[in-house]
Amino acid sequence: MGTRAWALLLVLCGTIFLEGIDVAMLAVAIPSIRSDLDLPTDTAAWVMSAYVLGYAGFTLLGGRAADLLGRRRMFLTWLTVFLAFSGLGGFATEGWTLIVARFVTGVSAAFMTPAALSLITTSYEEGEQRNKALLVFAGTAAGGFSLGLVIGGLLTQLGWRWVFFAPVLLAGALLVAAVRLIPAMPLTEEPEKSPGRPRRRTEGFDILGATTAAAAMLLAAYAVIRLEHGLDGWQLTAGAALAATALLVVFVAVERRTPTPLVRLGILRTGSVVRADLGALLFVGAFFGFQFVLTLYLQELRGWSSLQTAIALVVLGCDAILAPTLTPRLVTRFGHAKVILGGFVLAVVAYGLFLPVGMDWSYAAMFPTLIIAGTAFALAYGPLTIAATDGVAESEQGLASGLLHTATQFGSAIGISAVTAVYGLASSGASAGSDPDATLSAFRAALIVPVAMVTLGALLSSFGLRSRTKPPKAGAPIGPAVLAAPTTAAATVIAATPADAVPDASANPTRNPTRQASS
Repeated sequence: MGTRAWALLLVLCGTIFLEGIDVAMLAVAIPSIRSDLDLPTDTAAWVMSAYVLGYAGFTLLGGRAADLLGRRRMFLTWLTVFLAFSGLGGFATEGWTLIVARFVTGVSAAFMTPAALSLITTSYEEGEQRNKALLVFAGTAAGGFSLGLVIGGLLTQLGWRWVFFAPVLLAGALLVAAVRLIPAMPLTEEPEKSPGRPRRRTEGFDILGATTAAAAMLLAAYAVIRLEHGLDGWQLTAGAALAATALLVVFVAVERRTPTPLVRLGILRTGSVVRADLGALLFVGAFFGFQFVLTLYLQELRGWSSLQTAIALVVLGCDAILAPTLTPRLVTRFGHAKVILGGFVLAVVAYGLFLPVGMDWSYAAMFPTLIIAGTAFALAYGPLTIAATDGVAESEQGLASGLLHTATQFGSAIGISAVTAVYGLASSGASAGSDPDATLSAFRAALIVPVAMVTLGALLSSFGLRSRTKPPKAGAPIGPAVLAAPTTAAATVIAATPADAVPDASANPTRNPTRQASS
């Protein structure tokens, strides 16, 4: 690649790094924010949940908008919005201002991230050049997650507002560079593959489909977030779920009748796409559900600080190295279906090893689980992304990316909410907040959730072996997908949540004492 091509790639990679580091840093800063602004626990929880709600609710729409309205336009517009509302959060003096700022920031990420991915898959020539670009993107995505935890801890020492202002500075630099570097025509100079212009500008935009899809996803995300409450307020949770289902039915009816659908329903008949999206949902949900339980174990039972916990979890970021180095070689040799299955099997082993966790386990005893879990992520997620976009027309790459990101967003929310609910049920009737043995027992019960999720995912991924043809030949392109860990909103926020940021379980034994971190 030439100098300009590398510069463009760095800008696009900088965006996914920005999204990952933003939510990871905020996780570390929440206790300081709550203390400084004197926020109640529920408000602090919604500072986290608002981002998840915006991201999960609009990712599907964001992916398709990149295809139909122009990838360059969507990228620049929503990067600007991200910058503006991140800055608003830094100046906030009230809880509601932070919640609004985080919600809009999540929405902007939902549009910006699929646009960045589709810009890469349409700006670089298929083959060696595109693969190189995707692998750099992969390492940057994983690195943003890992480094964000540590950087967030350091910036919080200077003042929590720097957690908002630092992304503003980075986003501003990226925006200036993006205006100059993202071409209106692709690098390959093929007009029909322009990342800057939609393929069919004369087609009408499906406003009704977009409205019903966004409403359905928002309500579904809200229902998933509320699962952590267990039976507390179940009527509201059930109502949100029923309303989301009804709107989804309306959305399908609209898409069947409109001549220019937001989502071509035929894409859901592609077995590999559906299987990969479900697999990503289960894998990501299990990964971050486990990470959430691990974080609580280290901080509530072991008394580790936020920074100590963040540094301990950095080893999970080994996927930043393995994803662009080891995984492509395995995919080339064995095919992505076998590598996906291998990743799931490793995840079962990793989480299973942690089931008998004790009160005084050393870091050396935990290390095998951490390194195996990180390796499993490197093996499974990249090939799942390949399968999720494999065989999809270039004009629908944004849609395929949106479907995948929607699955991972809901997966992370489901995984965290599920372990939270199980923890609450396991500790119900016991003084988990004051009895370390009861707390440990509840953690062990919650750990069953990620084990069950990856076991189900392994069974699901095994079906891919039956339909998969022989592996690609050596040197062949491995697909227009990103071999990267997703910097999901709900996922990264739980990586370094301090124990002092959560209420006491004894106040309400039916709720997880770590509610706001899980949101």
